[in-house]
Amino acid sequence: MLKRYLENCIFEDLKDKMVFISGPRQVGKTTLAKQIGDGFFKEKYEYLNWDNRADKKNILNGTYPAGMQLFIFDEIHKYRNWKNYLKGEHDKYKEKFHILVTGSARLDIYKKGGDSLLGRYHSYRLHPLSLGELAGGNKNYIPFKEIDFQRHNGSHTEIFNKLLKFGGFPEVFIKQDEKELRRWHNERIDRLVKEDIRDVEDIRDISAMDVLTEILPGKAGSLFSLNSLREDLNVTHKTISSWVDILEKFYYHFRIYPFRSSVIKSLRKEPKLYLWDWSQIEDEGVRFENMAALHLLKLCHFLSDAEGYKAQLYYLRDKEQREVDFLVSVEGKPWFCVEVKSSFRDNISTPLAYFSKKLKIPFSYQVVKQEGIDLIKDGIRVISADKFFASLV
Repeated sequence: MLKRYLENCIFEDLKDKMVFISGPRQVGKTTLAKQIGDGFFKEKYEYLNWDNRADKKNILNGTYPAGMQLFIFDEIHKYRNWKNYLKGEHDKYKEKFHILVTGSARLDIYKKGGDSLLGRYHSYRLHPLSLGELAGGNKNYIPFKEIDFQRHNGSHTEIFNKLLKFGGFPEVFIKQDEKELRRWHNERIDRLVKEDIRDVEDIRDISAMDVLTEILPGKAGSLFSLNSLREDLNVTHKTISSWVDILEKFYYHFRIYPFRSSVIKSLRKEPKLYLWDWSQIEDEGVRFENMAALHLLKLCHFLSDAEGYKAQLYYLRDKEQREVDFLVSVEGKPWFCVEVKSSFRDNISTPLAYFSKKLKIPFSYQVVKQEGIDLIKDGIRVISADKFFASLV
């Protein structure tokens, strides 16, 4: 069974607090939670799913089997009073058992006034499989020092190509079957909209939300405009904004924003959109860029959730339309930037070189699909995607 990259971190945090795991549908949250129960608690755990009628009754009645060291609550965010419920259970039983919560939506638990769970939990965002996770990965990052690429000198081209084609969701990556991938896409979106979102959000026009999920893959990697979507679906700006926010909350897509700096005349509003499942994207170049985005977002979320750094993923673009695909910052300061290309023809990206010098970015990488590349030119490291990704978490 595949050991996920967050297992040890979550177990350590469970010793004194609740742990919340959120992430896309079918990314492996339940499997991870049960593996933690099997491995660290010697199977002395109970799994309770809010979508199961018997489990829901036990949750509401506070009926728990004796002798359990860990209780896993799955999809409990669908319970309107879930935050106060967990607060009460944790305060009452924290000396007797541990609590692990999983959910397919962002577990946004900050409240304006009233009781709060703040200080009682740690939260993690579970990502799809990445090249780093499959290749042994690297979890020892020191911000503002160069990532250790030497531990992954071997070729990971085969894994890279399979990930690029099938995506990182465990079920379809393991099967690696094109027919199953198509069926999985259809079933996942259908359940996301008609089950997960409908159970929590008040959406009157579910069919239009379905159409939106068909449109968004074509927007991946480009500047994202709500106005164009509003016109496509013939709805108000407020409605389309709400729908896009809901899909983002349920981990269908994510948006990254331009990095702001007084040194450059940067754009201030326009985000770029990417999908959590890059295998939905038909254009291979865009799919590669989306795959890179999610690998870098996974690094940022790991640094934030597990290590406590304020790590953010941005892109770079100024009013002269110079653009670099990605910038990773820590505590608001640039750490490294990345431009992805299909191949290397002895030329460095002009915007990459410009922003690298202008913002004094410590490290800059031109990441290419072409295998066997690792060189430095004009202060920019040109490196094959399989080696670069394998060195991330």
